Order: sequence, then C-alpha cells, then structure tokens
Amino acid sequence: MTENPVGAAPGLLADYLSSIRPLVTVICISYNHERFITASIQSVMDQTYSMVELLVIDNNSSDQSAARAEEMQQKYPNIQVIRNAENVGNCRAFNQGLKRAKGRYIIDLSADDLLHPDRIARQVTGFERLAGDYAVLFSNAAYIDENGRLIGYHYPIGQTGEATVQVPSGWVFKEILATYFVSTPTMMMRRDVLESLGGYDESLSYEDFDFWVRTARNYRYHYQDEVLTSKRIVRHSLSGQFRERHSTLLASTLKVCYKAFDQCQSPEEYRALAGRIRWFIRQCFYTEQFDLAFRFRELLEYMEKPDFRTTVILQLCKWQVPVNGLYRHYAQWKQNRQMSRGEVRMVV
Repeated sequence: MTENPVGAAPGLLADYLSSIRPLVTVICISYNHERFITASIQSVMDQTYSMVELLVIDNNSSDQSAARAEEMQQKYPNIQVIRNAENVGNCRAFNQGLKRAKGRYIIDLSADDLLHPDRIARQVTGFERLAGDYAVLFSNAAYIDENGRLIGYHYPIGQTGEATVQVPSGWVFKEILATYFVSTPTMMMRRDVLESLGGYDESLSYEDFDFWVRTARNYRYHYQDEVLTSKRIVRHSLSGQFRERHSTLLASTLKVCYKAFDQCQSPEEYRALAGRIRWFIRQCFYTEQFDLAFRFRELLEYMEKPDFRTTVILQLCKWQVPVNGLYRHYAQWKQNRQMSRGEVRMVV
C-alpha cells in the first residue's frame, strides 16, 4: 500500500492539496484609479483560493493610485507593484505582467473592478474539468456604479441567479464576430495560449476584441453561469471612449476586423462580420470619424454590397454632418436611464 505523502494529519493533507493546485496570476492594470484600487486589490487578497499571484502595474497615474498600491504591498508583501515612467497603454502594460506571470491561468483585472471571494476557486474548478482545447472560461458579471451600488448584470438573471438568456459557449468564433457577449473582466485565460499569441497586440488601443478573434478560431470558450465579478461603470471609462470624436479605438477595431476577415471560413461567418462592420460604420458617423467609415466600407464590400441604411449613413459621412455632441448626450441619457432601472447592458 502506498504511504500517504503527508501522513494522517488533516492539516498537512490540506497543505499538500493546496500546494498542487494550479497557480493563478492576476494582472491588475491601473491608471488614475486612486478611488478604487485599494478595494480592487483587497478583493484579490480576500479570495478563498490561496494559490494566487498578484501583479499590479501602474501606467504612470497622475493621482495617488501607485501610492495606494504600495500601501497594500506593505500589508501584503507578496504583491508585486510595477510603476511605469509613462503610460504605455493597456496592451503593453498587460504584456509586462504576462512576462512575469508564473500562473497556469491569467486574469486581466482593471483596478476599478472587484472579484467576488470565491471567483478564482470556482473558475479553477471549472477550468480543470475542461478539455485541452478550451482557452477561456468566462462568467456573468454584476454592474456597480462609482459608489459600489448594484445597477444591473451583464446577462439578466432569474431568482436562482442563473442567466435568463442563452449565452454562447464552445466554438464561438461566429458569435464573437456578430456581437459583444463576453464580459471581459470575468475571463480566466490559459497563460500558454496567451504566450503563443505573443500576448496582446501592442499596436492596438484596446485588447479584448482582438484577443477573442485570435483565439476563438482555434480554441473553445466555456461559459460558467455564475455572477463572480463586479464591473464598475465609471465616467471616462475605455468603453465610453467609443463615443468620443477623436478616439483611436475604432481605428484599432478596423485592424481587428481585417484579421477576422482573414480567418472567416463560412458564409455565416462572413455575414456575421459584415453585420458588425455595418454597426462600426454607424459608430464612425456618430463620432465624426468620416474617413474611417469609408475604410470600413472597403472591407464590407469584399463581403457584400452596403444595404440602404448603410448607404444613407455613408452619404451623411460625405456631407460630414456634425452629430457627435448630440450623440454623446443621447448615449449618456440612455445609460443613466438604464442605470436607474437596473437594466445596464454594455454594447461595444
């Protein structure tokens, strides 16, 4: 009979089992998150799962974000804090963390979001049951305002806490092209897959759409139907920058759409991408990036002729109709209305 490697003591057995559980690395990117970063870091340190590595990367904040992170480091010496001398952008900052990461799984955490206490334990358990061709496990998220008040969910939930809508899971490349459905801060990703991609594409202004396009073709995604993360809705967030007149986000999106086009393999996938591009053309109009709208049209015409609505939008782009101010007021009114009703739904 094989001897128990840690003897009969229950405490030693627990320590042994803990030691063989996979390490999870949380990469927390901060830029002017002074109000929220302490709570965000604390949510990582309060995890019921013990095998967690936390890397905090401050992107040259102009407030006291880095100081707050270093205060938490004094309390928890295992936290690693990196101060950048300049704002290198989210993608490059994340890759800084990825190069240092030792975990089997990676969580990309914004310094204003919160992990629920059993998030990592629940996701590791779920991931360890999946086949080797799964790259991402994601879940539902609660939306909270700047004061921490619950204002909605990414997917609406019923009395049992489960989503009341069908969420794509498995081979999701077509769905990734068609619509925004993965709540980015809920993702747990395999480090080896990230490394095989060379990390996030540092030429882009944001990371998630590109990461989904580059992984969903060859790997499966698993949806875990639990609310395990609180995503904070704040003014001037990255998603809100899609409404701004001079934002670089849509130009990055065009690059990703070309990558997606190169990977499409079926008429259904081309149709899904075409539908998304029509939506991006409207966003170009709303943000007065008129020249960019015609660059999206060039890609669209490889797949289909622009429909009537898109043609009208492109004509308005030719006339350079100034609509951004009105659009931003409308978008803010709509978001405030949704928040007051608890119906917040992010669409990017």
